[in-house]
Amino acid sequence: MTDLIRTTEGAKPLDRGGPGGDELPEPLHEDELAHESGVAVKARSQWYYVRTRFLRHRLAVASLIFLIFLVLLAIFARRVSPYAYDELDLMNIAQGPTREGTHWFGTDLLGRDYLSRVIFGLRTSLWVAALVAGLTTVIGTAIGSIAGYYGGTVDNLLMRFTDLMITLPLLAVLLTASVFLGNGDPVRVGIILALLIWTGLARIVRGVFLSLREKEFVEAAKAAGAGDARIIIRHLLPNAVGPIIVSMTLIIAAAILIEAALSFLGFGIQPPTPALGKLIADGQTQGFEAWWLVTFPGLVIVAVALAVNFIGDGLRDALDPTQRRLRA
Repeated sequence: MTDLIRTTEGAKPLDRGGPGGDELPEPLHEDELAHESGVAVKARSQWYYVRTRFLRHRLAVASLIFLIFLVLLAIFARRVSPYAYDELDLMNIAQGPTREGTHWFGTDLLGRDYLSRVIFGLRTSLWVAALVAGLTTVIGTAIGSIAGYYGGTVDNLLMRFTDLMITLPLLAVLLTASVFLGNGDPVRVGIILALLIWTGLARIVRGVFLSLREKEFVEAAKAAGAGDARIIIRHLLPNAVGPIIVSMTLIIAAAILIEAALSFLGFGIQPPTPALGKLIADGQTQGFEAWWLVTFPGLVIVAVALAVNFIGDGLRDALDPTQRRLRA
């Protein structure tokens, strides 16, 4: 009896065999069919799609490259800056931007090179922002995950404490804490900021955990004998990493702006350590006569904040599996 068998070259008649007939050839495996047709089967992880979607977000990629450049500039500040941040040039006091003496950003009222001071101020601000983002992520994730997983009385207690922290006037508490605890030390300023701005991340993580704890894989983990700590760390936390990463990028931008505001008001990082906000505060008394003293550190703060927010926007789109529209 003759039948049809489909091959890579099309449909051909097939003799099923019999007395004196040909034997039926073995069917091709899926990988062999893919190889014969020139189609390669390749497994792709979820992070592959996340990376692909992020790289298609051109503005986020450009912002990431720019931010990496600024971070490297801050890390190697002593090597790339033309002068030390406290080095005096008494022959060029309050000099505007010029190529003479490589004072590209001019000098301040003491003859210190302003480009060098901006670079060192950038290093201080980025260090504080990184410290704040790290501590805030740890505190907010821990409180939010515990509240969302256990629920009930634990959730009520932790969330009422979070609501109490939210109702506190942020600027007034920051100014008071900076006076008694800050002393101009970047580490202390970073710790104070982290202890006050973790609330938003905690509420986000709590909402994610409230949804995830009802999933089937959590019930399966409990049935397998997994403890609460293992379920939270090994099963729930990896599924909440997307919102946590996006929130962390936004916290970095907020920390830079808050630290600059504190330094501008005189309650943040104090001399001789340069900080971008303090540079603006020192230069604003000169007005338009020395416009570069305010303009350049202000532009750097705006550029860093915008870059971090664009990166967060790109990460949000990349980590959202329902996102289909690609942004420029």
